Amino acid sequence: MELNKTVGKSISRLEGKLKVTGAAKYAAEYKVDDLLHGYVVSSPVTKGKITKIDTSRAMAIPGVIEVLSHENRPKLAWFDLQYMDMDAPPGTVFKPLYDENILYNGQPIALVVARDFETARYASAQIDFEFEEEIFQTCLEDNLDKARPAKKGFATALKPPPPPPTGEFETAFANAAVKVESEFQHGTEHHNPIELFATTTVYEGKGKLTIYDKTQGTINNQLFVANIFGLRYKNVRVLAPFVGGAFGSGLRPQYQLFLCVMAALHLKQNVRVVLDRKQMFSFSHRPPAIQKMRFASDMNGRLTALGHEVVAETSNFEDYTEPTASWSHRLYPAPNTLFKHKIVPLDVYTPMDMRAPGGSTALHAIECTMDELSYKLKIDPLELRLINYSDVDQASKKPYTSKALRECYLQAAEKFGWKDRNPEPRSMKRGNKLVGYGMATGIWDAYQFPARVQLMMNSDGLLVVNNATTDIGTGTLTVMTQIAADELGLSLENVDFRYGDSKKPFSMFQGGSAITSSTGVAIVVAARALRKKLLKKAAEMNSSPFKKAGDEDVFFESGNMHLKKDPAVMISLKDIIAFNKGIPIKTTNMGKPHMLKLRKYSLATHSASFVEVEVDQDVGTVTVTRAVTAVAAGKIINPKTARSQILGSMIWGVSKALHEETIMDAKLGKYMNANLGEYHIPVHADIGELDVIFADEKDELINELGTKGVGEIGLVGMPAAISNAIFHATGKRIYKLPIHFDELI
Repeated sequence: MELNKTVGKSISRLEGKLKVTGAAKYAAEYKVDDLLHGYVVSSPVTKGKITKIDTSRAMAIPGVIEVLSHENRPKLAWFDLQYMDMDAPPGTVFKPLYDENILYNGQPIALVVARDFETARYASAQIDFEFEEEIFQTCLEDNLDKARPAKKGFATALKPPPPPPTGEFETAFANAAVKVESEFQHGTEHHNPIELFATTTVYEGKGKLTIYDKTQGTINNQLFVANIFGLRYKNVRVLAPFVGGAFGSGLRPQYQLFLCVMAALHLKQNVRVVLDRKQMFSFSHRPPAIQKMRFASDMNGRLTALGHEVVAETSNFEDYTEPTASWSHRLYPAPNTLFKHKIVPLDVYTPMDMRAPGGSTALHAIECTMDELSYKLKIDPLELRLINYSDVDQASKKPYTSKALRECYLQAAEKFGWKDRNPEPRSMKRGNKLVGYGMATGIWDAYQFPARVQLMMNSDGLLVVNNATTDIGTGTLTVMTQIAADELGLSLENVDFRYGDSKKPFSMFQGGSAITSSTGVAIVVAARALRKKLLKKAAEMNSSPFKKAGDEDVFFESGNMHLKKDPAVMISLKDIIAFNKGIPIKTTNMGKPHMLKLRKYSLATHSASFVEVEVDQDVGTVTVTRAVTAVAAGKIINPKTARSQILGSMIWGVSKALHEETIMDAKLGKYMNANLGEYHIPVHADIGELDVIFADEKDELINELGTKGVGEIGLVGMPAAISNAIFHATGKRIYKLPIHFDELI
């Protein structure tokens, strides 16, 4: 029976008007009475000790209420205990204002609280510090001798170590018919979401707090605050209905949250703390990495050996790692493999997950190495990938629940016009521009986290959906509304999805391209339970035609419940609630991964990116003129919001390949371009024609919706495709990102 469904349709974002008109409120925009403002003082020293703090000049300024530092901060049990948030790597979590020790440049060393922001900021410059500086190390390349394996910890399940070696790699590589050996360097990147990190803490008295925070996980931050400050969970409410971008930087509670809550509890007043753009660079970055690649094949292009060794940065207090070396074998089969990942502890803040952590770094090296191998073999780069295509994840020896990557290759190649490519480097020109074509493969995990959803049908026919998830700009509100509407046969106007609130049923943080498959599946599970309750109540009505009907005998459409065998027999959901004396009928249910069923399979999304570049022959400037990305991500709930996610990721791919890099001065131990003026990101003029294709991929195994995430899969293949296109245009293979024009002159 054809029902009027919204899933699969391109629906504009339901909150779009609120955002473009400025009506949407973010963490630092809520009107709160009697509000104090905190300003963070950052360390100018990279490593050492604070030997003296003189706050007398700052405290003498009218309007200054307090200056908090390690010398006078409130005593907290947390300072003597270890507490991890949901995304904490192994080690000792950073504790702001813990003691006199300076661990990294930009570390918060004091908080000025005043009656207005400008007074707090001015007073921050009137505090006199004295330091005892120590020798520091912040350069990855200068400290490779300190590389070691990472410790295992809480987050290891989501970030497993590389798979063990197979076969006899060294022998196979040494004796291979064709081989490529390269070293890739990736610079530091910082997240730079548009919304600055901010917390507004409303002090309710009696140990109760309402907190507006920039976060990807309201419940994660609720647990963090309650544990640190010894508060009851129910007395801490974290709200984040609108988040102005995050990309991983909001997965962990950032230090402005701790400082803001500490000040509010200490002063028993409402406090707001907003970090400026430069302070955002004191946390939240993708680590620099060096990757040694060794790939080999026979003369026909069949891979015989895969070697991928990674060394990346971490802090001296936590062991941050991300899956990097593991991706080679998940894409391509080879009997002989060697994968390693080591970290180098440095005097920096702990790196953080940044969109497609590990994947975007790894796929650049993997796919450029495959491209280089194709030229040595004189085999088309697309053909080489098809020769080594596998429906089995070779790392785990498990088949994928679905894999329409072949369709991605073929559809994107056709749309792009790959067949028109002259394979010879420097052979294609457009005026004074060298033209290059490049392609690359993408892969990302198809995560699903447990989530709990409450559904409640009201007397006016409104379905209220409650879940604590956030919407960081991905369209979560819209797609969850679509899923719920279809499950109960309602219009979008009759569904109210309420989210971004730690008081609502459980959700993990929004990350890993997982929320549609997590909260969305929970909605489906809860909807099944609610339909049963509605049917049971309808069967109790006098002369009800639904008395003997089972779940399989009814369907829901246009706010009514119908008999399948006779659709004209129906009852409105409003009437069912009216029969229930107007009391809403509700249910709360958990959606979770089917671990037993899925343990036999590998779960992933796939993509193929094709790129055209123009390189000016005189000055070496690179322009990405057009690109096509095809994605296999199961069922697409909303093609419009999904396409937007892929487009955003493709643009980030351009940025990663050609623009983004945070420059560390190793002599000063600080980032030198900690602002949006000198941290380069693309502008409109940098972006050419972009096209997105969604391959038809039906996955009946992965979850109740058949969905996979689309947030990160559009990024992972783009940097390599651009790099490969630059080689095709110029004949120069650049192994460092970002690629600067001077390397192409």
